[in-house]
Amino acid sequence: MGSTVRVVASLLLSVVVAGSAVARDRAEVTPPRPVGPQESDVVGVMIDQRSQQPAIVLQGKRDRRRFAMAIDVAQVTAIAVPLSGVTPPRPLTHDLFLTLFGRLKVTVTKVVITDLRDDVYYATVYLDANGSEMTLDSRPSDAIALAIRAKVPVFVEDRVFDKAGGTVTPPRRPSI
Repeated sequence: MGSTVRVVASLLLSVVVAGSAVARDRAEVTPPRPVGPQESDVVGVMIDQRSQQPAIVLQGKRDRRRFAMAIDVAQVTAIAVPLSGVTPPRPLTHDLFLTLFGRLKVTVTKVVITDLRDDVYYATVYLDANGSEMTLDSRPSDAIALAIRAKVPVFVEDRVFDKAGGTVTPPRRPSI
């Protein structure tokens, strides 16, 4: 009887050890990386201190990667005004587009920064027109300016984060 108990105990111990090794191996396996665009926040608008070029900083909500995208001075205003909560006395171009969309019963549903090729960023604006989805090719700065005003999400494809370098040190205080 004593040897039977030892055999059973030995078997149980080996099952427990094997089970913990399997659990440990599973824990060490990196889960698959989510694919597709991730929703991103517009962290702010800044001026690159070296080049004096305005840029917009975007940060992914899923993996917190950041990148800065150079924009022109007119787009700084188009993005910074709604970010700061200021309502201009006259509608800016993006305000005019949203007014026109509203009268045509078209809504902006989201924007996606889709690619970065040869130092040029690409974006798509997604619209809903009476239940039909439409897409428009857009400059990312225009797409972001529309998204901020329409209060819809901005998505960034993972390949854009990869190509853009994935991280950037944000300024202490964004220059708006």
